[in-house]
Amino acid sequence: MTGTTVFVSGANGYIAQHIVKQLLAKGYSVVGSVRSSSKGEELKNLVKSDKFSYEIVPALGDKGAFDNALKKHPEVTVFLHTASPVSFSVNDIEKDLLRPAIDGTVNALQAIKDHGPQIKKVVITSSAVANLGWDKYFDGNKIYTEEDWNPITYQESLENAASGYYGSKKFAELAALDFIEKEKPNFAVSFVNPVYVFGPQAYAIKDKAQLNLSAEVINGVAKLGKNDKIAPFGSHFVDVRDVARAHLVAFENEEAISKRLIVASSGFTLDSIAHIINEHFPNSTVPKGDLSRNPEISKTNIQKVDSSKSNKILGFDLIPLEKSVVDTVQQIYSV
Repeated sequence: MTGTTVFVSGANGYIAQHIVKQLLAKGYSVVGSVRSSSKGEELKNLVKSDKFSYEIVPALGDKGAFDNALKKHPEVTVFLHTASPVSFSVNDIEKDLLRPAIDGTVNALQAIKDHGPQIKKVVITSSAVANLGWDKYFDGNKIYTEEDWNPITYQESLENAASGYYGSKKFAELAALDFIEKEKPNFAVSFVNPVYVFGPQAYAIKDKAQLNLSAEVINGVAKLGKNDKIAPFGSHFVDVRDVARAHLVAFENEEAISKRLIVASSGFTLDSIAHIINEHFPNSTVPKGDLSRNPEISKTNIQKVDSSKSNKILGFDLIPLEKSVVDTVQQIYSV
């Protein structure tokens, strides 16, 4: 594996840090893009590897955002595009969520076409929200696969931040496919579409008050007091270490070329998470989860997902919920 240099956009993100960690462990050299030199230095100090360097890309959506970074690194042959906004507290849904995701993806692909002719493999971090129907499109009877698309329209994506996030993933993927069809670049693109991503941070947690969006699901339960109510919520989960590993498979395995890989381990409910925390951390203040509520919650919250095609390409067993929760909570509770 040594000798290959991989570019990781948004390298200081939750999933991206695990990708960087796994790439370095396998002997790859890594160039990461970050939004500022302070973020770059912070990541460099965490990574502690002479095979890691960073470039500053302040705004994904700006035309030519990645041009200089790629001009400086003709040694890069693989590009992993993980950078995309993930936030539900935005002022302008189109400006803060949709456009940066769509334009950032197209900018990355354009830069690779113009300034990275040696790059042959591109992997884009999408999300299963681009595959599954949510809210009014939730369908508990349908079996969703890699071929499915969330029916949400661009106009509906502007209605609220959650819809904006769903739309940002769907329309960024479609923009990438449109680019490939029109531009006929000499690189292949694969997509990694994870469900809710749980699991520990790749390196030490600096601020436990607010973790990233999906890791915050477990953090939210871990912070509950004995008399707090557990919300009747559930969905599908996958461990962040498996999502990172899927990105490596997506460019290492020829079978993954041009595929959308749904990465999903199993269903979860907040009651299941609370139950696991109680089993393993008896001194916690978390209320005991009521597992008898799970079937009812599943009916209205959890879609049926068949990711067997993706699992075959991935070729590894996915981390179960219990291990993912325990490893996450250990990190949250540790001083």
